[in-house]
Amino acid sequence: MARGRRWRAGLLLLGAIWLGSAAWQAFKPLPEGVGIAFPWRAVPEASFLADRTFADAEGARHSEQRIFDTAFSMIGRAQRLIVLDMFLFNDFAGAGGAARRPLSEELTQALLDRMAQVPGLRVVVITDPINTVYGALRSPHLARLDAAGATVVVTDLARLRASNPLWSGPWALCCAWAGNSTDAGWLPDPFGSAPITLRSWLALPNFRANHRKTLVVDREDGWEALVTSGNPHDASSAHGNVALRFSGEAAGDLIASEVAAAEFSGVRLDGLPPPAPVAPLDGPQLRVLTESAIREAVLETLAAARPGERVELAMFYLSHRAVIAALKAAQARGVALRVLLDPNEDAFGRKKNGVPNRQVATELVAAGVAVRWCDTHGEQCHAKLLLHRGAREATLIAGSANLTRRNLDDFNLETSVQLAAPIDHPAMRDAADWFDEAWSNPPGRRFSVDHARYADGSTWRRLWYRIGEAAGLSTW
Repeated sequence: MARGRRWRAGLLLLGAIWLGSAAWQAFKPLPEGVGIAFPWRAVPEASFLADRTFADAEGARHSEQRIFDTAFSMIGRAQRLIVLDMFLFNDFAGAGGAARRPLSEELTQALLDRMAQVPGLRVVVITDPINTVYGALRSPHLARLDAAGATVVVTDLARLRASNPLWSGPWALCCAWAGNSTDAGWLPDPFGSAPITLRSWLALPNFRANHRKTLVVDREDGWEALVTSGNPHDASSAHGNVALRFSGEAAGDLIASEVAAAEFSGVRLDGLPPPAPVAPLDGPQLRVLTESAIREAVLETLAAARPGERVELAMFYLSHRAVIAALKAAQARGVALRVLLDPNEDAFGRKKNGVPNRQVATELVAAGVAVRWCDTHGEQCHAKLLLHRGAREATLIAGSANLTRRNLDDFNLETSVQLAAPIDHPAMRDAADWFDEAWSNPPGRRFSVDHARYADGSTWRRLWYRIGEAAGLSTW
């Protein structure tokens, strides 16, 4: 009996250590600079960009891309500084996924070419350790940039809170401190064909990420920036995505947000321009939002929508319970609401089960919300956009953040921007036209299908969505 008591006491102690570590990982202090709503800034220029994939009248697939062509053009004009933060920056194809456009190589070469053309050009590249499969592989793109003199920062995800604390708690105790090796892989790679280590496989369920997609470059009269939902990732190159390009002092705030990410990852970026003082506003305005500040801006925008005003939402993942409640409340008070979702069917050659979007769509349709699906065939409807149009003014939120717990509650690193301008501002008109086209399917261009196409009333999958969202046991 004494031995049994010792076993029980030992198990209770292990359980307490597990739960204590999990609680710390879930609630530990955030690094400085996370979850920031930067001040509103006057925005001299702002333009909306979109990558479109659609089927023509014969069913053939077409892809029209503008976002990274614009990014490469911006890089090609830089004279003093380029600051880039990209989540997926690799040529991994996944399980049978077809690599379409070699975006990762194009981006690498664009940076190398500009560095060769402009001696002394400072280039900062920040990215996520997924591009090395958490230390198991060498990234040829990052290695070439580092060798050419770029400052390469691989984000220290351990500084972030755990979205999946049930795993990250024991991970922090048993494995996080251990090293990894690029020469010891023996297990299959979930993203490609090269073998990876057991430690990298064990890192995957932490579900932490630097999910940002940003670019800032100098130009003759100041700064120019791009915030997007798109990745320079070959297997993602046919995805539908959106971006906002803008100039002005908000670009300096974007640099400040990236300086914070680099510094808590152990790299000081001395000498970069600080944010400008806050100035009086006149005309179109824009502000940079990161992490939980994006959530607050989304909720405020939905709450501000009045009966008869229009709200359009296009989203790759929609699962955050507060956002869903706000959408249903807007519908109930008479807002003209349209929601366009990815069917969550494809992920780089693998089929998915539709969670969480199909379960959320069922809930929204039951509340009277109009929902359509992007008509995807291997690619993803990867846009993250919220557009509110009033009688004269409009608000647009776009960037990297899905509307999920991971993306909005200070777990991932995320960056979106919020533009406030008259409804006839070119960026607002272009965003509205993009959504209308995707929703309405003009002749010869099929972008979307009815809700019935992917409707799913499964009780089990609805339960899994709610558990996965609440406990962090999900990849979304």
